[in-house]
This record gives sequence, C-alpha cells and structure tokens, in this order.
Amino acid sequence: MSYVVDFANVSTIGLESSPVAPALAGLRANEARYFKNKYGHDFTVEPAGEAKETVEWVQRILRQERDIVISSRPLEATVFQVENTKWAYVFYESGLSINVLYALDDAGKRAVGFKLSDGMEIPAELAARFKFVRQKSKLAGTIRGSYFVIKGEH
Repeated sequence: MSYVVDFANVSTIGLESSPVAPALAGLRANEARYFKNKYGHDFTVEPAGEAKETVEWVQRILRQERDIVISSRPLEATVFQVENTKWAYVFYESGLSINVLYALDDAGKRAVGFKLSDGMEIPAELAARFKFVRQKSKLAGTIRGSYFVIKGEH
C-alpha cells in the first residue's frame, strides 16, 4: 500500500521496526518537504516488498559502482521522475536512507546519496569508504550525509 508522506505531521508509518523510527520518519519527511516545495511533487513511498524493482535497481548501482552491499533490511522505497531526472529512494531499518539521482540525458548529474538518521551508527559497509558531513533539519534533527558520482549507465 502506497503512503503519501506528510511532512506537516511526521509519522512513523511503515518504519516502526527501525530502532530509530522517529528520526527516520523525520528524514523521510524532510525529503518529502524538499520535493513538494521545489517541484510540487507528492513524495509517495511503498513497502520495499512492493517496490522490488526499485530496491534492486539501487542495490545493483551500489554493487556495480562501488561493490557495496547494504546489510540492513529495506523497509520502503519510491521511484519517480521530476523534470528530466529519475529519483529513487530506499529507507532501511537501520535508519539509513539511500537516494539515486539519475539524469535521463547523458550530460546530466548522476549520483548516489547516503543519509543517516539521527542516533544511528555509520554502517560498517560505508564507514571506511565515505566521510559524512552534518546538516541540521527541523524535521530530522542532525542528518549526516555523503555521496558518490555514478560513472556507468544504469
């Protein structure tokens, strides 16, 4: 069942099994607010089991680009297109959020972003490979994030 993320009334719906569910819900709401304010897009997620194609696409990019396999269980995912960019998000039980920004034209930006919910440790599979910077969010507290540029075609 799809869920339109409400950033005015942050809810842990779909994220309850996460040990940092309130922070992860705030992180998800922060993304929803960004897309609504910048593009007028309603950020809609679905359970990872119903979004297998999206989860597999993100996992394939991580594996092929950087030989990364995320050990945490995916809880929710979404994929959508805004302007000429395909976006995919996967929210993990650990509190990790991974997004793929993938320009549909060859000259555009393509990257994978990692965001860590407030209160979670950096996952072992990412700790030695990336430096995480901090940013403040009214909805998500302190977000730590990092990214890498996608080199291949996906």
